[in-house]
Order: sequence, then structure tokens, then C-alpha cells
Amino acid sequence: MIEVESLTKRYGTTTAISDVSFTVQKGEVVGFLGPNGAGKSTTMRVIAGSLGASHGHARVAGFDVAENPRAVQAILGYSPEVPPVYTNMNVRDYVRFAATLKGVESVNKAADHAMDRVGLLGIQNKIIDHLSKGQRQRVGLAQALVHDPKVLVLDEPTSGLDPAQRVEIRELIRELAAGDRTVILSTHVLGEIEAICSRVIIINRGRIVAQDQLDHLSGVGRVVRVEVARPGEGLAKALEAIPSVIGVELHDGSYTVRADTDVREAVASVAAPFGLHEMVGRERLEDIYLRLISSGGAA
Repeated sequence: MIEVESLTKRYGTTTAISDVSFTVQKGEVVGFLGPNGAGKSTTMRVIAGSLGASHGHARVAGFDVAENPRAVQAILGYSPEVPPVYTNMNVRDYVRFAATLKGVESVNKAADHAMDRVGLLGIQNKIIDHLSKGQRQRVGLAQALVHDPKVLVLDEPTSGLDPAQRVEIRELIRELAAGDRTVILSTHVLGEIEAICSRVIIINRGRIVAQDQLDHLSGVGRVVRVEVARPGEGLAKALEAIPSVIGVELHDGSYTVRADTDVREAVASVAAPFGLHEMVGRERLEDIYLRLISSGGAA
């Protein structure tokens, strides 16, 4: 549904993104991760058609973003990190205005439906300038949803929201992704990626450094972290002796076991006599992310 091919964007002598390529299949919910300045927002702006590329192509549902912008806008909803709102308008008028721009037939019905989905009906008559940052974020989501797009590009969709609101928006994104809707979202909250997405793309210094299914990337069963009551050299040796184990690391009182196959059952058996407290059968996304960013992309 989304195809990004050899995408490059330069600002004078500065290259924001370089040779970025990836695809997002119909119905996928994909997380886009990277540190500040890595190129996330630039890439998403190019996909949404609000920024031109220096080289390469971005296609949505087969339409080239640069060559067929109207066709793309009809099927894509984009919510940037800073919502594109007119602060002197009230919420309802702005969402109706967005619906009109997007050629929606029943403007009032579409606006009411979009506001209802993101929890804005109770404040629809408020002036946007008087809203909190979190409420403005919801207005940005409403304008992205008002024409019921098949593709959603969401840049930091939960920015400025409190924990309860984050959970609500996560559930909304899950609901929106049900069926055949395609979603790509960026966020600094790694827990949101794990809660919402099935696949992750990591960008660093303008280049893609990893992209895979979360289960594959986190090495389910092949990366096992254990904490025991009585750590010691004996446990490390016993873990290293498990067939297919390729390494054992001790850090902050816990052991991380890396293997070529799923070793969860064997690790639990070996660790039990040492007073097994906790076992996690996958590498944390935070650890994967930090390792890839610090290593420049080496897995």
C-alpha cells in the first residue's frame, strides 16, 4: 500500500534522508522509530505529499505522490507532530473545513463522526487557541480521519497526551487499523510500538538501519533474560552449556542468553535450582533500539 524507493531529501548541502526504501502492506500497522533528527518526519512528509523529494519515489496505493497528489490525498490521512490547525477557529468549524477541503460529500456528518472517534464532541465549540496540547493533537487526528482514508500517516500521534489519553488513542489506532486500513506511525514511546505495531522500521542519521516483524527483531525464544536469587559462575556455565546457545551476558544482576533456536524451556530448567525469579523470552525493544542506534545499524 505504501512503497518508498531510494528516497533522498537534501536541504542545500545537508542530507536529511538518504536512499530510504521500505514497503508497508495493506492492513499493516508499522512503527517508525529513530532519534531526533534521524529523518522520521521528513520521510513521512514526503509520503504525505507535503514535501518533495530530491531523489527517489514514494507511492501510495500505486499512485506516485509527486505525479498524482490528488489521488493520494483522497486515500491518505496525515497528522503531523504539530497539528495543522487554525487557532482562531472552533473545533467543529475547523474539522468541517478540513472535510470540505478533502471533498467529503456529507461534511457535517463526516465532521461529527471524526470528532466522536477522537473524543472531541464535548469541546467542539471551543476555540482551538484555548485548547491544551493534547486536545489540539486530537483535532489533528480528526482532520486526518474526516474523509475515512485507507492509509494513515501519523507523526507522534500521542504527543502531549496524558497516560490515560495515550491508552485511548492506542485503542483508536488499533480500531482504525482493523480490516484493511494501513497505518504508519512514528513515536518516541517504545511501549506504544510494542502495543500497537506488528512491524518496526528504525532510521538513524537519515538511513534505515533495521526493519522487521517485532517477533523476529526481538528474537522470541532466542534472546532470553533471566533473574535468579543466587547468581554465580555456576549458572553462567550451565547456561552456556545449553545446546545452540551462542553467548551469555551478565548485566545489572540478570543474565541474557542468546541462541540460534528457542531455548526458553531449557533456560528455565537450568535456572530453576538457582532460584528463578523472572524470565523474559525476548529482547526488549528499547535494548534493540539503543543497540542499533549506538552501533550505527549493526545488528
